[in-house]
Amino acid sequence: MTLITIRNLGVTLNAPLFSRLNLIVNAGDRIGLVAANGRGKSTLLRCIAGLMEPGEGEITRSRGLTIGYVEQDVPSALMDTPFYTAVLEVLPIERRTSDGWRVDVALESLDVPEALRQRPLKQLSGGWQRLAMLARVVVTEADVLLLDEPTNHLDLARIGQLENWLNALPRDMPVVISSHDRAFLDATTNRTVFLRPDQSQIFSLPYTRARAALSEVDASDQRRYQRDLKAAQQLRQNAAKLNNIGINSGSDLLLQKTKQLKQRAEKLEEAAKPAHLERSAGTIKLANRGTHAKVLIALDDAAVVAPDGRLLFRTGKQFICKGDRIVLLGPNGAGKTRLVAMLRQAIENPAATQTGIKVTQSLALGHCEQDLAGLADAETPMEAIVTRFEIGDQRARALLAGAGLSVAMQGRPIGRLSGGQKARLGMLLLRLAQPNFYLLDEPTNHLDIEGQEALEDVLLEHEASCLLVSHDRNFVRAVGNRFWLIEKKKLVELEGPERFFTSIGATG
Repeated sequence: MTLITIRNLGVTLNAPLFSRLNLIVNAGDRIGLVAANGRGKSTLLRCIAGLMEPGEGEITRSRGLTIGYVEQDVPSALMDTPFYTAVLEVLPIERRTSDGWRVDVALESLDVPEALRQRPLKQLSGGWQRLAMLARVVVTEADVLLLDEPTNHLDLARIGQLENWLNALPRDMPVVISSHDRAFLDATTNRTVFLRPDQSQIFSLPYTRARAALSEVDASDQRRYQRDLKAAQQLRQNAAKLNNIGINSGSDLLLQKTKQLKQRAEKLEEAAKPAHLERSAGTIKLANRGTHAKVLIALDDAAVVAPDGRLLFRTGKQFICKGDRIVLLGPNGAGKTRLVAMLRQAIENPAATQTGIKVTQSLALGHCEQDLAGLADAETPMEAIVTRFEIGDQRARALLAGAGLSVAMQGRPIGRLSGGQKARLGMLLLRLAQPNFYLLDEPTNHLDIEGQEALEDVLLEHEASCLLVSHDRNFVRAVGNRFWLIEKKKLVELEGPERFFTSIGATG
């Protein structure tokens, strides 16, 4: 059953985001939208939801269709509203008393603790705020769900819970998901749309298999393009030979044939289209300063405690060695970020003794915070570079441009940049710091798939030494070569991350 029909849809904002898009949303479709940051995913969802008019084309919705749209950000007007009230308010006033039970059912299905339900959204984590927006859609009993980056700010346990919740929906409920989480897309979708400015590609496959099919299509297009150019070149060469013979012999017939061959070559060249080349959102490069030390950090039963002094876990006797890419695993609140903070303090301030932590003197730290708190909102990208490093303005501008920040963006306050732009700026600052050890706390939070894969490649290429925390399963699997799990107040080493993923239901 067709619920939504999209015909020749196009939107241009400064540059074309997508054009001539044709898509049918049927009952039971679970569609993943894939594109780089700022390339039209949110725009398309807003068009489908009826919140934005496209520049061209049309969207037809079946009669009486209700659409539940979960945006990326919580509306500022809701921030002072308690969790429960924020969900209840989406019901019509006359139904709030009789249908209030729907709110309780929605919150139970999302495992929202009673203690959080009366707290204002501004006091909750980004993950709980995301679930509040999802609960608001659940109680409306929408016919179609549109989810814009639903895994943002969620830890692995919540991502697994969201996957299970989506997969438990009625089979005929269509869902359209914009996401950069590759494992999440694989676990929850059965169709994939790769949004492109000219020719978007659609496959009846989940992300990973669709990505492989897309590569085959692009490779075939490139081979066809090369064949067409070669055929046009041969036609021109034949035309040149006939032209010489026609001139020398005075044959009008040969000259006419020459003209025809040239026209055929021109038509081939005009029709020939190169394979799609993805416009880069900016390069990601990291440095890896050398060190002769084999053991970078030694942990001797260090105690990791909460801000109130409560013991979270002990590390036991552990070593971080050169070339180790250690993934720190554990449920939310287990103490992952606290250990990262302790290691950072021990490296940056050796004079302040940290019991149970010994750091080699040659260690040079590169640190990435999950909320990018090291970047001041009022500072500009140019200021961030030139005030931290001895780099001239011209070099700074070139580096920023290479990271995907245009001249206009370079003078704009960092607070006005997108999450992806901030992330690329943060990676550039990491590179310029020339570290030999990285502490990475959710480094892929704001990166699109291209950025995630670029970061994976550069960490592997440089054999970088790092300890990282991430809820991106593909990133963890690609980068990690050691895995530490916080379990029962101890730090234990695993052979791989799959046991932990399975234990929290995040197996995609």
